[in-house]
Amino acid sequence: MSLNTLAAVDLGSNSFHLQIVRVVDEMLYPLDSLKETVRLGAGVTPDKSIEPKTAERAFATLRLFAERLRGMPKNHVRVVGTNALRIAKMRSNLFMRQSKF
Repeated sequence: MSLNTLAAVDLGSNSFHLQIVRVVDEMLYPLDSLKETVRLGAGVTPDKSIEPKTAERAFATLRLFAERLRGMPKNHVRVVGTNALRIAKMRSNLFMRQSKF
């Protein structure tokens, strides 16, 4: 019997999601999930910056997710980001701050 705990983080345009599952014999069993409204897409300015209030909501959510993921091996976590995050000029700053969590 194989047993693992895995997590997926979806950094969407409207909300950020965290899903934690246990894998037992190729079956997924939900352990925890969180959804926080961030409105990242609405916080991207015409010059492709992220508004400070939006960035702070994102950081607060990432801190919450980090608490839930504490102790989980990094290679058991996958993160995907929305187009708003990929095109934003501040994305490198966002990820640099996030990596400290």
